[in-house]
Amino acid sequence: MAGIYIHIPFCKQQCTYCDFHFSTTFEGYRSEMVNAIATELRTRIDYLEGKPIESIYFGGGTPSILNEQELSLLLTEVRTNYQVNPKAEITLETNPDDITQEKLTEWKNVGVNRLSIGLQSFKTEDLEWMNRAHTADESRNCVVLARAHNFQNLTVDLMYGLPNLSNQEWKYHILQVIEMGVTHISAYCLTVEEKTVLNKWVKEGKIHPASENKQSEQFLLLVETLEVHGFEQYEISNFCRPGHEAVHNSNYWKGEWYLGVGPSAHSFNGTSRSWNIANNQKYMQRIAGNEGCFETEILSNRDQYNELLLTGLRTKYGVSRKKLATLHAISESTELKINEFNSAGWMTEIDGVLLLTKSGRLKADYIAAELFLDVNE
Repeated sequence: MAGIYIHIPFCKQQCTYCDFHFSTTFEGYRSEMVNAIATELRTRIDYLEGKPIESIYFGGGTPSILNEQELSLLLTEVRTNYQVNPKAEITLETNPDDITQEKLTEWKNVGVNRLSIGLQSFKTEDLEWMNRAHTADESRNCVVLARAHNFQNLTVDLMYGLPNLSNQEWKYHILQVIEMGVTHISAYCLTVEEKTVLNKWVKEGKIHPASENKQSEQFLLLVETLEVHGFEQYEISNFCRPGHEAVHNSNYWKGEWYLGVGPSAHSFNGTSRSWNIANNQKYMQRIAGNEGCFETEILSNRDQYNELLLTGLRTKYGVSRKKLATLHAISESTELKINEFNSAGWMTEIDGVLLLTKSGRLKADYIAAELFLDVNE
């Protein structure tokens, strides 16, 4: 099983909190970029060693900017050069303002069967300081429109821990998307990243991030509200109706292989990781010149052990002791830490699988880091 990630580095405008790789001035070279990505798909067919493709994911940027012909070109390259399961999950990230009857018809025509919609908030004030291109009304209407076009596999993104977002407002946002009938919700705490407008505003005192206590309160409110309404938390930030887990993202957390194409895209094949150059012009030049557009890191057993902990502990699947032991012996100091986390109520163990509890998920990164092998092990 494997997946393909296609990074579309185009956006209408820059959100204040975003540090992903994209450009807002792309019209002069959009065809060249799409053709370059198509070429990379052809030239890297050996990377996945013939594994069947179970998921194709258009991310970015804003891939919903692409027209039907551009999407069709890229999907044709995938279907021509790779063994794609006829029932493969094909996801397109989109903003609410891009969802129109015409666009939905185009997406259906090319085979997209899952939409990931970046709602983020229903609060007009938040959407404005985020510099989002859509309104609260468009957030509500786009899901209704998508379902009317028979897109039943829908996920929406929400953000919590926003400045001045009360717990009452946050719960209202959660209940809104539940009432919309979506099958999957991804909820992320606002992170202030370097080299963003938001970071500049925070340093200048124009924006005051929510406290850690407020972030924790809103995370627990999220978990409890969705649980009551029949959603399962299968990964720290991801919740779904039974049977509606995101195939592509689940494969990341399970350590399945994937090929990433486009500027800044990452790839993984079990023992190595590669990442493409994060510069649009250089990417296209290197593709045109048949030059390498990526760097590669060979993962040691220690690296794989640590990655397994980092990703696996975030999920309902947990981390198998047996799998860890195939990479490196579990040390006495690690056993002591596992016992410590069990006693604190942050971790539990079922049939040799390490799992985080609800309270432990608030400290997932810390717990994983504490269990990492260091450079001397």
